[in-house]
Amino acid sequence: MATKPPTGDPIQDAPQVTPPKHAAAGLPAIGHTLRIAQQQMGVARTARTLLKVNQKDGFDCPGCAWPEGDKRHTAEFCENGAKAVAEEATLRRVTPEFFAAHPLADLATRSGYWLGQQGRITEPMLLERGAAPGGDDRYEPVSWEKAFEVIAEELTALDSPDEALFYTSGRTSNEAAFLFQLFAREFGTNNLPDCSNMCHESSGSALTETIGIGKGSVSLEDLHRADLIIVAGQNPGTNHPRMLSALEKAKTAGARIISVNPLPEAGTERFKNPQTPIGMFRGTALTDLFLQIRIGGDQALFRLLNKLVIETDGATDEAFIREHTHGYEDLVAAAKEADWEETLTATGLNRPEIEQALAMVLASERTIVCWAMGLTQHKHAVVTIREVVNLLLLRGNIGRPGAGVCPVRGHSNVQGDRTMGIFERPAPAFLDALDREFGITSPRGHGYDVVRSIQALRDGRAKVLFAMGGNFVGATPDTEVTEAAIRKAALTVHVSTKLNRSHAVTGRRALILPTLGRTDKDVQQSGKQFVTVEDSMGMVHASRGNLAPASPHLLSEPAIVARMARAVLGTASATPWEEFERDYASIRERISRVIPGFEDFNARVARPGGFQLPHAPRDERRFPTKTGKANFTAAPVEYPRVPAGRLLLQTLRSHDQYNTTIYGLDDRYRGITGGRRVVMVNPADAAELGLADGSYTDLVSEWTDGVERRAPGFRVVHYPTARGCAAAYYPETNVLVPLDSTADVSNTPASKSVVVRFEPA
Repeated sequence: MATKPPTGDPIQDAPQVTPPKHAAAGLPAIGHTLRIAQQQMGVARTARTLLKVNQKDGFDCPGCAWPEGDKRHTAEFCENGAKAVAEEATLRRVTPEFFAAHPLADLATRSGYWLGQQGRITEPMLLERGAAPGGDDRYEPVSWEKAFEVIAEELTALDSPDEALFYTSGRTSNEAAFLFQLFAREFGTNNLPDCSNMCHESSGSALTETIGIGKGSVSLEDLHRADLIIVAGQNPGTNHPRMLSALEKAKTAGARIISVNPLPEAGTERFKNPQTPIGMFRGTALTDLFLQIRIGGDQALFRLLNKLVIETDGATDEAFIREHTHGYEDLVAAAKEADWEETLTATGLNRPEIEQALAMVLASERTIVCWAMGLTQHKHAVVTIREVVNLLLLRGNIGRPGAGVCPVRGHSNVQGDRTMGIFERPAPAFLDALDREFGITSPRGHGYDVVRSIQALRDGRAKVLFAMGGNFVGATPDTEVTEAAIRKAALTVHVSTKLNRSHAVTGRRALILPTLGRTDKDVQQSGKQFVTVEDSMGMVHASRGNLAPASPHLLSEPAIVARMARAVLGTASATPWEEFERDYASIRERISRVIPGFEDFNARVARPGGFQLPHAPRDERRFPTKTGKANFTAAPVEYPRVPAGRLLLQTLRSHDQYNTTIYGLDDRYRGITGGRRVVMVNPADAAELGLADGSYTDLVSEWTDGVERRAPGFRVVHYPTARGCAAAYYPETNVLVPLDSTADVSNTPASKSVVVRFEPA
């Protein structure tokens, strides 16, 4: 039998800390995983559900976007994947009685962990802030008809469609995302912020300019065939655990791995694969070279490597450069300026380490560079990723089997949402195709991304926020500014499966619209439906839930969008919204006529495992850039400068966490249990700053606007971070990230480079 949710809010300011662990990472013992799942789902439901995760006839894990190979394991999930599934397929329920017992003021005091543990939301709920006497505002149950009436009332009352914001999380299916962007554009706005704006927007910006497509160029098979894999600014053991199996397979085939990260991470040190007897007991040492780089020093490292490659006789692929690239001479001129002394200062590395990395690069004919938020969330993130591309282009490592760029996306369908048109700056060709298909006139002006959406709410230029999944408040920067901005809204709407912080921070009116999850059966008028997703490597496949929905009052995401569109647009819309709700195949048919690569969508996705989208740089060495070639770039080298007595803080996840969802209060790979308000500091830095291990401190960020942003009551943990650097978990430290501190070009929050000082708690 599943356990009941916690009745109180656990104390999170007194974590227990043991010496930092660097033991082998991997899936936990099957008994441990099953125990976690059974606490939420019960025994029978656990077996019925977990055996369908990431299977060809099952459902796509609602966690990360890592791809599956053609041959699947029986247990094709990781520990965090099992936790994500368990929280969605839980037997716990959040009913109207729960909301009656917990007014808004009470929900606002609860931790994200406690909120998420309460279970699935069962009915639509409406809150009218200020309506209750004494400010005792509560969500109350409401019919779906009334919910859509409220949405239509608020949207049609706006002075301009651009006063509405339509946010999308990476959980949203291709079908729902396509309808969502279609509705927004038919309504009249390109305000389609999404979670990509906060994570891999820098990757898309850099790759679109350099190779012409803002996606990775490798497949799972390429990883298995690589000679060298560089994992930069990424912690696969916690954030993409199934990636470790791919790295293990590559190692077995002879690949070498360089890990570039400010913290040593168990996942890239040794991996114990529970799918094999040898893996369970002995494990595989993954990293051949660990470069413990200072936060933000990656561009300097790759620029120096590029200089050394250029200066090494025969090291560049001259034929590839001549035939397929543009701007080589500019890079050569810029690379000449790369300086050993400055690079060592920027990176914190020593010369032998960089020389060893160079030797490994030169010995490899097939190189892949993987990266995640450690590269994307800096002011100079885009130029850093461009420098990564430079290294690959110099050696001809794009459009070659076993080689290429691999931005490792986070949430399950975040890449698919962008493919479906969830983008505030859409390409004119996409809008032209959309308009031809539906007979509408899409707006051409650029809309708001996440940061600009918050600014618009703050400044009164936006009045309605509609969030298709996710935890907008928990995921965004500058927490106090963001929450104050959202409270100015006339209406906030969240399409959700379970509670999070965003439900406790509302506009004057607020709706919670409960929806089907990935694990739920989806039956519409034409019969049982399935949805599709796109993984991190461009594979599109079906996802079919197998459980009875958590409540008879739930609607699917496509149904919610379709009914909202009918309520808001009325008879003025010729779009067949009822047909789209009745049969998702009709949505896929329209997608096939609008988006290149999805031709014959319904037939191709019916094949087990789905199909791969075309990628011109990978498939043809054709680069759809403005120059018609792959572009070398030559931006000046940047890295953070930190005043004396301060450290550079990066926000990160614990092992018991996925995005903003907190599964527990432990980070076992780092030896931290029972709490999250910890800050990891190198012992030498701690000694200089007088920060005793186990002492408590306030973190105060310093930025150019002179505003004090404070995160109080963090326990100091002496940890082997890079010198001059510190680390702490988000969303607790989002309060320290200034709203206006963003990456150039991409406007992604610079959450990995926050200058902080320490004050006694």
